Amino acid sequence: MSKIIKIKALKFPDILHYEWEGELLRHTPDYVLVLCKPGRKLIHHTKNKVFTVNNTSLEFFSLSEWFTAAMEIEDGKVVSAYCNVAKPSFFHNGEISFIDLDLDYIQEKYKEWKVVDEDEFESNSIKYKYPVELKDEALKALAKLKEEVRIGNFPFNSKVLSQLKNHYFLD
Repeated sequence: MSKIIKIKALKFPDILHYEWEGELLRHTPDYVLVLCKPGRKLIHHTKNKVFTVNNTSLEFFSLSEWFTAAMEIEDGKVVSAYCNVAKPSFFHNGEISFIDLDLDYIQEKYKEWKVVDEDEFESNSIKYKYPVELKDEALKALAKLKEEVRIGNFPFNSKVLSQLKNHYFLD
């Protein structure tokens, strides 16, 4: 039987931003891997709206590195990815949470990777009073994330899909 967990994205320091649910695939000392199926509801607290997400995604939450990654899956292949620069995720009592630091590294369908939301990072760093150290760590994390993607380290390789196929028989 699958275990459904709640996922919460927070704004600094701990303001609920948005949340959704997914199926726990794997929990290791280093990461949590979650399968999110079509039709899930994303509650966007900041915008006071609820969205229905109609894709399948495999979502990676590092418990030590400063990023999360959501990979959209179609026909057994990753077709797009959305990575948040974030403080390391925290998993407790069937709930995963992370502090989103605005900077995102994304790959839209059939396009190259790019950084987005740099302006949001700058404005939120003022609005939410990011300490200088936090801003520095976020920028270092973005550089490291780009390198992880470039060299194809997990979860940015085929190993992540094999884990999904072993659990969900996605072809």
